[in-house]
Amino acid sequence: MSNLTRDFFIGLSNNKFLNTNAKKWGFRLGAEKFVAGTTIDSIVCAVKKLNQHGLRATLDNLGEFVSDKTEACAAKDQIIRILHHIKEEQLDCHVSVKLTQLGLDIDQEFCVNNVREILAVAADHGTFINIDMEKYDHYHKTLDVLFELRKDYTNVGTVIQSYLHEAAEDLDRLKDIRIRLVKGAYKESEDVAYQSKEEIDRNFLAMAKARLKGHTFTSIATHDHHIIQELKKFVADNHISLDSFEFQMLYGFRTEMHYGLAEEGYNFCTYIPFGGDWFGYFMRRLAERPQNMNLIVKDVFYTEDNKLKKEPLIAGAAAASLMAVWMKRKYKKVN
Repeated sequence: MSNLTRDFFIGLSNNKFLNTNAKKWGFRLGAEKFVAGTTIDSIVCAVKKLNQHGLRATLDNLGEFVSDKTEACAAKDQIIRILHHIKEEQLDCHVSVKLTQLGLDIDQEFCVNNVREILAVAADHGTFINIDMEKYDHYHKTLDVLFELRKDYTNVGTVIQSYLHEAAEDLDRLKDIRIRLVKGAYKESEDVAYQSKEEIDRNFLAMAKARLKGHTFTSIATHDHHIIQELKKFVADNHISLDSFEFQMLYGFRTEMHYGLAEEGYNFCTYIPFGGDWFGYFMRRLAERPQNMNLIVKDVFYTEDNKLKKEPLIAGAAAASLMAVWMKRKYKKVN
């Protein structure tokens, strides 16, 4: 059942129709729990609050299904504006980018040039840029772009997903490059990815320990407290410097652990998504942890003191209509 639920939400995340129509309802579907806002000003406030508590941040300007050069250039310009704000506000923060948002599906050279413009500004401001990893269809292209950019810029790294069979092998190619290690949030075939939680977790731990024994900074991105506890013990037993890595979690998820790890003396970074194109990201978070639906239902219908909201039917109708329309369209395709 859990796999069916995961597949359902991933299916929703990939649906262009729902991504487009979800924007009409803003955050009334409960996304504000996990998306910091839609404007640069809103995320500046969020980052400042985290910094005051000793937490770093990385910002993700959300956006998917970019197939137009004008839209890709607009995304590039927005990211550059973010970099200027980080510098002006003196935020302890870096930026995560998606190559598909910057034109990878349009033309690879066009995409590379867009990222170069971003990296030039980031390098001038002393800011790191992390290239997010997307579906496996883009995996090798992403690494190709990364290695091309590394010829001229050192302030760029990427993400490695432990559910991919070839991830451990590629870890060696990336031994001198800062990475974020994650489990993986997309549905991939068994030909390229492990399917069971046990295999994915085992590979994640092995890769994390290999990186920790190296000399290059690593972001260990997981909400799994069992894995975190094992890695904390590994770090202590092997006398690994706390300055060589950070734990990283998503904005709005297990927030008490964010502050707890920082208070224990570990470097901690919160991944903060923002912007109007939030639907795909939001659905993948539900796919990773379907229990979050309980938080969404509570947020849509109830206030913080557990009182029924005055207009819960509006948000409820929005969520229901989106799902119903998607199911209807899917049914028509099948029949």
